[in-house]
Amino acid sequence: MEHSSSGWGPLSEGTAGPRSSAKGARHLFFSAVVTLPFLVSASFAKDTGTLTYAYVGEVESLDPTYPYDAVSQGLIFNVYETLIGFDGSSLEKFKPLLATRVPSLENGLISQDGLTYTFPIRRGVLFQDGSEMTPEDVKYSLLRFMLQDHAGGPSSLLLEPILGVGSTRDSQGNIQLDFKEAEKAVQIKGDRVVIRLKRPFAPFLAIMARWSYIVSKNWAVIYEDWDGQESTWRKYNNPNKENSYFFDHMNGTGPFLLERWDRTSKQVLLVRNERYWRTPASLKRIVMTAVPEFSTRRLLLQGGGADIIDVPRSFVSQLKDVTGVRLQDDLPRLMTDPVLFFTFEINSEANPDIGSGKLNGKGIPPDFFKDKDLRKGFAYSFDYDRFLKDAYGGKAQRAKGSIPPGLPGYYPEQRFHAYDLAKAKEHFRKAWAGKVWEKGFHFTLTYNVGGELRELACRVLKNGVESLNPKFKIDLRGVEWASFVDKTQKRKMPMFSRGWIADYPDPHNFAFPFFHSQGRYPIAQAYRNPEMDRLTEEAVAEVNVQRRRNLYFKIQDLAFEEAPQIYTVHPSGVYAMSGQLQGFVDNPVFLGIYFYPLHKKSSRF
Repeated sequence: MEHSSSGWGPLSEGTAGPRSSAKGARHLFFSAVVTLPFLVSASFAKDTGTLTYAYVGEVESLDPTYPYDAVSQGLIFNVYETLIGFDGSSLEKFKPLLATRVPSLENGLISQDGLTYTFPIRRGVLFQDGSEMTPEDVKYSLLRFMLQDHAGGPSSLLLEPILGVGSTRDSQGNIQLDFKEAEKAVQIKGDRVVIRLKRPFAPFLAIMARWSYIVSKNWAVIYEDWDGQESTWRKYNNPNKENSYFFDHMNGTGPFLLERWDRTSKQVLLVRNERYWRTPASLKRIVMTAVPEFSTRRLLLQGGGADIIDVPRSFVSQLKDVTGVRLQDDLPRLMTDPVLFFTFEINSEANPDIGSGKLNGKGIPPDFFKDKDLRKGFAYSFDYDRFLKDAYGGKAQRAKGSIPPGLPGYYPEQRFHAYDLAKAKEHFRKAWAGKVWEKGFHFTLTYNVGGELRELACRVLKNGVESLNPKFKIDLRGVEWASFVDKTQKRKMPMFSRGWIADYPDPHNFAFPFFHSQGRYPIAQAYRNPEMDRLTEEAVAEVNVQRRRNLYFKIQDLAFEEAPQIYTVHPSGVYAMSGQLQGFVDNPVFLGIYFYPLHKKSSRF
């Protein structure tokens, strides 16, 4: 999953009730937070029942089926729950949540052929509108997650193992899925939901532990979302995010419920779910506020206006030994970030980022980065060791490919691009039959505002490339997160800096989204390689551990030859928080902060 910060931290009125129920409250809230957003946060932070989290980025949507960024999903998993979950910080142990047992071969809830998974559904769990969760809600939620299939969204995470496809649509955007096949794959048997996979899929339980969000079918139907019928599902396939009530309203079963999302002030307010099926949370209120500038986040934390903040690695030293501040450092991460991406088919419509749109020294053509020698020229121009030292101070590992250490398929002996200006010059001279070296180029390289390390990576690349030829010119521009995501998926940015943190702990999650034509980044890049697709699909279905590992070695080696992206580092994680906070639990695939176990010292409420 992508996330907005390369330091890794990541309303329209939004409740479980009708749209019209809080118009007055929305107006009052809007006035308060727009006028004095940080004073509001400060007063909340000093309240021992309230936690304020200042983060980088912006929430894109509240609908579990739509966003594929860590900020949005880090919010969503505090309101919506999954059938099973990871047990604390473990990536190998699971615990039951909305299911009463974790399926296994030993308890008979996984079939001997590894294709059928049975989940006994917990009774007595209430949605936040007061209705009781049923197995029908579970089936509906899994189907909705797969069938809505927002372009570039997370639906492939369930589509792949359950239906054997990465998308409901073909490469031309035409529906290719048989609804009856989907309905047959997810069935209700009494108080159990039974899922039949298309093929053995090694990381399936890990995916379910993070992505099997359960929503209320009845609530969805009341507010004119999909009704669960075959005759209507196509209408809701690949929807515009704001067309759904789920976009800015939530109705989960989790420990917190949505009070308001104010998109103008970029603040989200959560309140404790008093009817939560487990013991209610210690904290009564969560304030999530987007603060792009680290200096502002630091002042908020030091002044009591925030309890937790995102900290880019290069700024950690500014918070060491600060009274009342605790650093949670060296947190394990399955992460590759920053990564620099080439767009192979740039959308040239009204696009100033490509200048003239021609290879004449004043711009670049839309297919500029289809030339492999050009991409390799860029890859050899990046000063990897200097970036690792200056940006991370050794608190990261040099990335040789997309797969991070700690996963099968990580190959420390693989070929990789190093900083080598002689090789860079050689490849630039070959690119576009010598025209690149002769004519030069001029385009804009983009990073998200608040992503300080991604900005630094862009500057390192710019310096290396421009040092080779005075005709090579790269402009840099920061773009606010919401616009950045939108522009990426519309292929408006010639080259951009982003990153990836695991959706689940398996190498497939670093192969499919980086290299498969239906993955998150290849869609944004318009990158397609049939051999890469074949290897990716073969690797995830392979049950022999060594053969599977070797397939990922081949994928990484092909990525070296193709150079579709430039990989920089695999960082560790860090947060800064008030020393008053207790109960912090971190997991590499949380994609945000799980607020449920947190509490403050001397809390009385």
